[in-house]
Amino acid sequence: MTEYTDHHAPEGLRTRGTIVVVPGRGETRTTYGRFAGRLAADAYRVRVIDAPDLGTSGTDAALARFGAALADAVDGTAADGGVVEPVVLVGADAGAAALAALLGRDGAGRRADAVVLAGLPGATSTAVGSWDEELDVRTSCPAHRGTLSDDSRVRRGSLGEAVPDALLTAAYDADLSVPALFLVGDADRLADRDALTRTAKSQSRARLSVVRGARHDVLNDVNHRSVAAETVAFLETLRNRLVPVVSVESSTW
Repeated sequence: MTEYTDHHAPEGLRTRGTIVVVPGRGETRTTYGRFAGRLAADAYRVRVIDAPDLGTSGTDAALARFGAALADAVDGTAADGGVVEPVVLVGADAGAAALAALLGRDGAGRRADAVVLAGLPGATSTAVGSWDEELDVRTSCPAHRGTLSDDSRVRRGSLGEAVPDALLTAAYDADLSVPALFLVGDADRLADRDALTRTAKSQSRARLSVVRGARHDVLNDVNHRSVAAETVAFLETLRNRLVPVVSVESSTW
């Protein structure tokens, strides 16, 4: 059975959807406690699973394992309240790559209504050096740096591990069948902005949001409140045919 951590909507509120969060390289379920808590506070049921094991058995086998774990995580919500639609998958770093590659396969996205891909890594690997240097690549948020440093299960040095080329190719070439939100920090040293822009533009229903000042861990960096709000705004558009509920007619800023 897939291991996971659940975050529930406040008591008395109608749950507005089911969200499954997939961590990236070296991260744990604890890494996403703050992000999941913010979405849950907006009345979403959030389940955080373990980062996918990309292993050395090849892309097909890795995605088969990941797909089974993802299906188990979604279907498992039926045991204590049922699957509340829409079902939205959120992936970070290699978790985002695995989600994009999986959803790009025929029929693989049948249990998802939308996807959020945060910090999708580029093909060029970056040496991260010491733990402090890796933290600098990840985030400038003191609280998030503390969360990572205090978690003994976080694999230090993991950002220096290359994501398999075949997986990245499948992710960037994926024809996603569901609405997609791409999130990237404008200070993300691991991102390939040109490739990311091409991929977002190639989708029939996608938007690319660039977070000012954010580094690689865009869901947990210093602007995490704004990123969570952007995610919730995207979730709410799913109820309105992807049309923003609030639009700005004019501004004097």
